[in-house]
Amino acid sequence: MKSSEKSSSPKAKVRLFIPATFIILVSTSLLYSFCKQRPGKNDVILQMVIQLAERDHFSPPKINDQFSEKVFSAYLKKLDPYKWFLTREDVQQMEAYKLQIDDQIHNNTYQLYELAGRLMDKRIPEVQEYYREILSQPFDFTTSETWEADQDKRDWPANSAELKENWRKELKWRILTKLANGLEAQEKETDQSKIKSPDTLEFQARKRELKSLNDIFLNNLPQQKSEGKFSLYINAIMAVSDPHTMYNTPFAKEDFDMRMSGQFEGIGAKLQASDGYAKVVMLIPGSPSWIQGEMKVNDLITRVKQENEAESVDIFGMGLDDAVKLIRGKKGTRVTLTVKRGDGSTHEITITRDVVIDEETYAKSAVLTDSVTGIKAGYIDLPSFYVDFKKSATGRASSDDIAKEIEKLKKEGVQGIILDLRSNLGGSLPDAIKIGGLFINTGPVVQVKSNIGMPRVYSDEDPSVQYDGPFVILVSSISASASEIVAAAMQDYQRAVIIGAPQTFGKGTVQIVAELDAYLPNEMNSLRPMGSLLLTIQKFYRINGGSTQMKGVASDIVLPDVYSEMKIGERFEDNCLPWTTVSPAKYQVWEKPVPVTALQKKSRARTAKSENFKLLNEQMTLVKQQRDKTRLTLNLKTYQQEEEKRKSENKRFEEFSKQSTVLTIAAPRADIAEMEGDTAKITRSVKWLKDLNKDIYLEEAVKVIGDMK
Repeated sequence: MKSSEKSSSPKAKVRLFIPATFIILVSTSLLYSFCKQRPGKNDVILQMVIQLAERDHFSPPKINDQFSEKVFSAYLKKLDPYKWFLTREDVQQMEAYKLQIDDQIHNNTYQLYELAGRLMDKRIPEVQEYYREILSQPFDFTTSETWEADQDKRDWPANSAELKENWRKELKWRILTKLANGLEAQEKETDQSKIKSPDTLEFQARKRELKSLNDIFLNNLPQQKSEGKFSLYINAIMAVSDPHTMYNTPFAKEDFDMRMSGQFEGIGAKLQASDGYAKVVMLIPGSPSWIQGEMKVNDLITRVKQENEAESVDIFGMGLDDAVKLIRGKKGTRVTLTVKRGDGSTHEITITRDVVIDEETYAKSAVLTDSVTGIKAGYIDLPSFYVDFKKSATGRASSDDIAKEIEKLKKEGVQGIILDLRSNLGGSLPDAIKIGGLFINTGPVVQVKSNIGMPRVYSDEDPSVQYDGPFVILVSSISASASEIVAAAMQDYQRAVIIGAPQTFGKGTVQIVAELDAYLPNEMNSLRPMGSLLLTIQKFYRINGGSTQMKGVASDIVLPDVYSEMKIGERFEDNCLPWTTVSPAKYQVWEKPVPVTALQKKSRARTAKSENFKLLNEQMTLVKQQRDKTRLTLNLKTYQQEEEKRKSENKRFEEFSKQSTVLTIAAPRADIAEMEGDTAKITRSVKWLKDLNKDIYLEEAVKVIGDMK
């Protein structure tokens, strides 16, 4: 087994990962002159991110009038993405500053930002009055109105009256769909006492919609909160550089770290906003709240008290992020929560916080056996290239876990391994390199280039090979970043056959996370915490010299991919960096190159005869048609007719999705032994294995493994 040794780089504080890379580049002089002016926190944040971007971005844009125009466009999209609030009159007021944003940045002034804040402060309560008034009265669904659902096809409403009319149509559409669903459900109801009139169903739909909107508008709109407002403005400025450069608030950075590691310190309850409360929607198995046993799903948390505080804090009406900040805390500390139950009773629950581990974020494996051919393949699902940068005792790294899963599968006598990266958006670069190295001898895995100098080659230095048998990698249109590095390297080495979407996402850039606190002079310590800047500083290149940027990785064997009909990918993003090339690295292809042409031919012949893949292709065509239809009817009868047709067309697809494959799927024996007596783990495993048995992509991947023997 390959070791999980630390990087031999002398720069101990450098931690590369995708979509972000940690690196501390502390410059004590960065804000020395600026701090003498005694600026506010927002001033300091803005100047810090601008200076860092100008200095370190891979391709920093010039801050001029053209830059201002792009920022203005990005700001409108971020400020009001659904055109819920601003009118054409508002936008015209803002356009007075369209070419002045560059000057405002240099002069440390905020005329556009301040105007936008005043406009939103006016429009948000105005819109609240609109939707409350609109939802207080029944809708007439007999008219022949339509609603344009794609905001990009709608102009800004001319004035307040047109804004209100837009809301009326959107709300009418929402209630129409709820009413239609309610009427359809009642057709199957056999208990006459439960049958409700259309008027009652419509009233209940409006009531539910009102509750939902109140939850959104009650301190949960980023446009309402000071920190959220400024983040929108800064990120409009950063978006001009590329789609991945952005400012993160301290809380957003904490969330990012948790997603990267799959663990956090707290009580282990997943929450959502509900009528001003923080509502418990899930207890993570094995977490403190799950073990303690008193907290229940659907509990409404009303107050939070820390162990060192005499009084609890009322969190009713508080934004969910702010409530979560109070509930989370360090391992070993206690928090007392006051909860309200559905029966009206209230309870005080004291929970000792601990490290919470979300097992769903980690790699897991299964043994897949083709009942027709007898081919036995190992399957590994890797949700992300995770790593625990804090290196806590319970921390895990994806490279270590993949090595362990390979060993389990080898003991099962599998004839090939399938690595599933279809939902993997990226993660740790060192782990991606190590995982690639598990399947090859020594050699380069990826090239990384900054805006100056030659590309740097990152290689696997371990001559051992964890697994040398047939190897398949599954990808989709959303496989990105580190996923693309591994898939590209294995394709260039002719070590694995890549199966899936025509091309992967195409994110071929490297980011750093620059902790702004590290740049803050001591004179400004009172401004901490400052958050962080996710900054694009490099691009990735395959070992064959081509970039993964925009083009992604083209599959060797292309299978239908529903995401490919949804315009998902780097090439659809604003301000994305271009595809470029560098010189190839020196490498030797695998000693037994994958016979791609022969495998393609056999797979095409199989899938051409497969009714399942024929249906999947038809479903993709239907998805495209439905995606392109954005003008929607607001007439109940017409909607029901259209829905009947759509459901009739989808019915056979739904039946097909429920069908099992010819695969027999089981957990590795090592996992079965480890799960013994743990009902939560057993339940999750059984459900996961059952879902795998409906995956026709896995069925084809196993057959390809058979072709490679």
